[in-house]
Amino acid sequence: MWYIREHKKTLYTSLLTSGKLQSYLADVEEQAQDLFDRLTKQRTERDGITEKLKADNQIQWVRQKNICKMQAEKMVEHELIFN
Repeated sequence: MWYIREHKKTLYTSLLTSGKLQSYLADVEEQAQDLFDRLTKQRTERDGITEKLKADNQIQWVRQKNICKMQAEKMVEHELIFN
C-alpha cells in the first residue's frame, strides 16, 4: 500500500475515496501470489530441481529453490507491484 500511496497518489486517492482500496489490494495480492507460484514452478522445472536432487543433496536443493524463489519474487515486483 505504501508504494501506491507514495508513487501513484491519484490511484490511491481514487481507490480510498471510492471504498475500493482493500479489494484492489486483495486482488493485487492474489495476482502476485499466482504469478509467484507459476514462476517458481517454471524455474524449478527449467533448472532441474527435482525430488531426486532433494534426496541426493538437500543443501544444493534448498540453495537452488531459494534462488528460484528470489528470482520469481523480483519478477513479480517488477511486473506487477512496481509497474
